[in-house]
Amino acid sequence: MLRESALLGETAATVPADSAAIKKGVLLEMLPDKLSYADRFKMAREVGFEVVQAPTTPDEQIAEEIKKATDAASIRIDSVMNMDHWKYPLSSSDPAVVDRSLAGMRTSLHNAKLWGADAVLLVPAVVDPQTSYRDAWTRSQAQIRRLIPLAEELKVVIAIEEVWNKFLLSPLEMAAYIDEFHSQWIKSWFDVGNVVLYGYPQDWIRTLGKRIIKVHLKDFKRKENGYAWVNLGEGDVDWRAVRQAFGEIGFAGSATVELERGDEAYLRDVSNRVDRLLLARP
Repeated sequence: MLRESALLGETAATVPADSAAIKKGVLLEMLPDKLSYADRFKMAREVGFEVVQAPTTPDEQIAEEIKKATDAASIRIDSVMNMDHWKYPLSSSDPAVVDRSLAGMRTSLHNAKLWGADAVLLVPAVVDPQTSYRDAWTRSQAQIRRLIPLAEELKVVIAIEEVWNKFLLSPLEMAAYIDEFHSQWIKSWFDVGNVVLYGYPQDWIRTLGKRIIKVHLKDFKRKENGYAWVNLGEGDVDWRAVRQAFGEIGFAGSATVELERGDEAYLRDVSNRVDRLLLARP
């Protein structure tokens, strides 16, 4: 607790270039699911979040309900979490799997348009015993290129996230992968916690630079017998360095917390941690 308090106080001393421009976001799945959508969005706004990330919603009636609820709560869904990319990766050699994945992304892109979001998060590929690194690269790029015309039509960015998929394991690779599309509709979704096991978030941020359109916030802690995902400020992320790096690249997108679901008090605490650790807000 003392270490956490000291960290929160220390990081408040380093102000990013334009912290006011960063929007503080929360996952829809973090909000109490016993509440109606309207009440969930209202709670998100009341505890200090400015935007919400919602999952892919194939049911058009539910998607419309979500839109009405955000309008009523005066909060914006600014991004969509694509849902089919792990189970049905674009890097698969099975055309049926790829078709299922493409259909899921098209649904995500149309959800984004309906809700007024400007980006969809995509895990581009999965390297496994059946899929080599090279095949994951070439196959996924080929399929993502098929999605670019729709992304351009809807004015929604496809944001590539680095995850534990044994793929794009360095910021140099991520930058090259994105640049090879030569498209303003393909950018990076940077997850601060995901790279701590094998890299440094601040290094990734500086390398990816303006490619980053959205950010996920979580913390990662190494342990003798493994690791744990922990609350912001309780792990190994150097938030002071992260905030400095975001300031250097002039990041002005949204930073969305990706943590466990909780009640109003928990969500308010998480919101306050983002203020202190990342945004230098009192």
